[in-house]
Amino acid sequence: MSGDGHGRPLPAGPLALLVLLAVAAFLGLLALGQWQLERRVWKLDLIERVQRQLAAAPVPPPAPADWPGLTRQDEYRRVEIEGEFLHERETCTQAVTVRGPGCWVLTPLRTPTGWVVLINRGYVDAEHRDPATRPEGQSPGQVRLTGLLRLSEPGGGFLRKNVPAENRWYSRDVAAIADARGLRDAPVAPYFIDAEASVAGGPVGGLTVVNFRNSHLVYALTWYGLAALVLGGLGLLLRQEWRLRRRPA
Repeated sequence: MSGDGHGRPLPAGPLALLVLLAVAAFLGLLALGQWQLERRVWKLDLIERVQRQLAAAPVPPPAPADWPGLTRQDEYRRVEIEGEFLHERETCTQAVTVRGPGCWVLTPLRTPTGWVVLINRGYVDAEHRDPATRPEGQSPGQVRLTGLLRLSEPGGGFLRKNVPAENRWYSRDVAAIADARGLRDAPVAPYFIDAEASVAGGPVGGLTVVNFRNSHLVYALTWYGLAALVLGGLGLLLRQEWRLRRRPA
């Protein structure tokens, strides 16, 4: 609304303040829109990279010498590994899947060279949380498996923190699980591996969800639309003020 409500132009001070605020809001909204476009480019690159990795042949997992250089770029890489499961040190962490709620079975695997990595062997429901209910999947001996490299999930899940002392786990926190299960007698990988294959009698593997939401273009258009509204409102204000100032007293 222009003027003071009685058909008179606004004083110079308040008018200048309104213009300044409108310009600041306009520039801020433009910056937010540009940021969303940049995020969209990043997200498209991420989706393309992950799709390439999912379609690629499996490679050996990063060994201890490679761990300091691991980044998010390495996540969802297909790897193939062999070793021996330490079934007596498995951990169940909260899982919500297409099969319903349950837990992920994380079992340490000791490699032939001595280092250890946690394997997310898959999903089990509440009735099969106890390893004794699925003896077929607890066989000793050397195994070879393929899976997706995943980075640790420290702390816990949404609004829930892991409580190692009570064996309550809401995320796949590699470091905390390694400490709780006494795995520090050997180097422990800072990642875990989601197994692709299921085990007879459970757990059920291959349930990794790879889905990246990409709504950045919608967000960018929203910010640009708001910027256009602010600019349009400022134009109407200045036009009305100009008319009031040209009108004879």
